Amino acid sequence: MIEIADCQSSEGILQKDISQNQQISVKYLDYIISALKLKGLIRNVGGRGSGYVLARPAEQITMLDIYTAFESILVVQCISDESFCERSTLCCKANLYWKLFHKQFVEMLAGRNLEQIMQETKEDCALCD
Repeated sequence: MIEIADCQSSEGILQKDISQNQQISVKYLDYIISALKLKGLIRNVGGRGSGYVLARPAEQITMLDIYTAFESILVVQCISDESFCERSTLCCKANLYWKLFHKQFVEMLAGRNLEQIMQETKEDCALCD
């Protein structure tokens, strides 16, 4: 997502260039691109074989949006499915802890956007140059 967001061209960035820049296989990138498109985070500029751009501004894309394009947020099954554990309807301290952890994790991801991450990585990368 950073690679796509960082692209300044109105034609977007090609999948082969993302693959090369990020040193990941095109096959694996197919999976990533598909999930991001399905979630509505990126889009093709033109037809098939064209470049990719963000579907909305980077400051409107949260890390929660990106994370949930690939994974559901399920820390432990008992907090999402009460039938999973008979203790989930009781006062289970472990269940209460995991509910709090889940809430804080979601808030952390929702509280950070792609623009913030891009700025932080630019600052960090400047230190390496």
